Amino acid sequence: MSMKATVVNFRRGRHTQTMNQLLLEIPGVDSKVLASGFIGRRVKWTSPGKLKKEIFGKIVNTHGSNGVVRARFSRGLPGEIVGKKVDVLE
Repeated sequence: MSMKATVVNFRRGRHTQTMNQLLLEIPGVDSKVLASGFIGRRVKWTSPGKLKKEIFGKIVNTHGSNGVVRARFSRGLPGEIVGKKVDVLE
């Protein structure tokens, strides 16, 4: 069973942006306690187009107190991913 999560943004600071870490918003998750239950799950992004390249990541931590989680991928992802959906796998 998989569910969809929305990519909020890359993990970033004031002057830097970490391209292989994303902030994800999962529907129905609105607290840090609920978000911590997703730590360790795998995340999959499928690229648009003919090739359908799949890049996998892992939810590593929560971000803030409103239920946003942080996912780390093995490589950087394109900027077009912001606002799109990714699959959160079991």
